[in-house]
Amino acid sequence: MQQYPSDDSSLDFAALLEQSFEDIEEVKRGDILTGTILAIDSHGVIVDVGLKRDGVVPRQDLDAVDDPERYKIGQEVTVMVVKTEDYDGNLVVSIQQALASKDWEEALTFMESGDLYPGKVVAANKGGLIVPFGELRGFVPASHVLDLPRGLGDEERAQFLSKLVSRRVDLKIIEVNPERRRLVLSQREAERDARDNAKERLLDRLNVGDVVKGTVSSLREFGAFIDLGGADGLVHISELAWRRVRHPGEILTVGQQVETYVLQLDRDERRIGLSLKRLQPNPWEEIEKNYSIGQTVEGVVSRVVSFGAFIELDNGIEALLHVSQMGDPAPQAPEELVRPGERITAKIVSLEPDRQRMGLTLKPIDGSGEALAVPVQEVAEIAEVEEDLDAVEAAG
Repeated sequence: MQQYPSDDSSLDFAALLEQSFEDIEEVKRGDILTGTILAIDSHGVIVDVGLKRDGVVPRQDLDAVDDPERYKIGQEVTVMVVKTEDYDGNLVVSIQQALASKDWEEALTFMESGDLYPGKVVAANKGGLIVPFGELRGFVPASHVLDLPRGLGDEERAQFLSKLVSRRVDLKIIEVNPERRRLVLSQREAERDARDNAKERLLDRLNVGDVVKGTVSSLREFGAFIDLGGADGLVHISELAWRRVRHPGEILTVGQQVETYVLQLDRDERRIGLSLKRLQPNPWEEIEKNYSIGQTVEGVVSRVVSFGAFIELDNGIEALLHVSQMGDPAPQAPEELVRPGERITAKIVSLEPDRQRMGLTLKPIDGSGEALAVPVQEVAEIAEVEEDLDAVEAAG
């Protein structure tokens, strides 16, 4: 049999082919490599990644990077493997995706730690705000934008959000999903965390009895919230004044600067109870010096209830005129004789400063008034219980 000489060139080609397969097997898609930039031209970047083949970064990938001009020949750079081999046998790598990979890790760290991210709004649409996070584009849904008015139409909402473009805002990362390329942030959550932290610091330095300055932030049926510098305290409606207050708007307005007395601190529930009336003279403390049983007084009917009427005196305190003390015989309903806003003259029939109670009568009385004191006292106790229940329901 004829022997043919071996073809060294064919053996060399086979060895090179085998070596190329080994190179391909050394890396896989998604691997992060570090290399040195060998060349930069209109087609892209050539990177020595320490393999038999250099990595190729397509030009469009480089242009997608923030400030591509910062990359220079000889510079060390991190890349991600995109394709182990393209049609030309090149190892295709990405600078942009390598940077994004680091950004995903950093975003996850932010979310796990709860730290706030200071971002800059670069775009907005009716759905929310776009905020870059390194090479990533984070999204702030409109529902997580602070102070966004309710009930806006699509166009109005888009106009409101567009005013935030170019502004820097503190944000909290609430979702990191690299697989779905979802990075979601919240301005509302960031604000809530900031206020919680401020309240913690405030609770640490406050003591019951302190007098603190604040700004009225909102009014509710049950009281007023006072911003003490990043954290709110509540002045219950019963602590606004020594007289009866029907609504906090009678005393305060939003934005008003006030001094308040720290009445209660609940560090476990992180609640701050405040009072305005504790900084005002208590009219009941001087009541016995200025009033006595049998004395004639004038006042305005502040409210009429089923069992009588409350009369607000000039010093702000309220006295009870029970229906049984309106005449002899007593009217079937208090409304037959008195109406809210009406000014009347009556005599004091009972006086209990320690319980902040005063009873009045329109009927003639003797000097002591003792015969009429018991029924008025009993009715006053009923009234007090009903008021307490109303306050609890309003606060709840």
